[in-house]
Amino acid sequence: QVQLVESGGGSVQAGGSLRLSCAASAYGYGYSAHCMAWFRQALGKEREGVATIYTNDASTAYDDSVKGRFTISQDIANDTVYLQMNDLKPEDTAMYYCAAGRTYCGESYWPHRADFDFWGQGTQVTVSS
Repeated sequence: QVQLVESGGGSVQAGGSLRLSCAASAYGYGYSAHCMAWFRQALGKEREGVATIYTNDASTAYDDSVKGRFTISQDIANDTVYLQMNDLKPEDTAMYYCAAGRTYCGESYWPHRADFDFWGQGTQVTVSS
């Protein structure tokens, strides 16, 4: 039914940029993914939310660690969600995952992992000094 396919990861130097893409078949198959999000998990760390977008109004929310540097956006026509990452830092190194859920998400509610029904396979981002 629903599949999330991520791409765009890679290795860059500190200060560089990457754009991650998440092709979400949920839109094509009628799934009401009210919230799309990007999570990341570094080695030895727990998976943490990075950015969310509420698909109804495209409102966004960000973890403090990436505010001002990352931008989440959606292209409904192409069933795709993006994460533009600028001014990358070594501490951004992690496996990045795309997730889709029916929950509300925004400044008033930062969703938990359990709020999401579908996850992508992950794409690795490595930032060197």
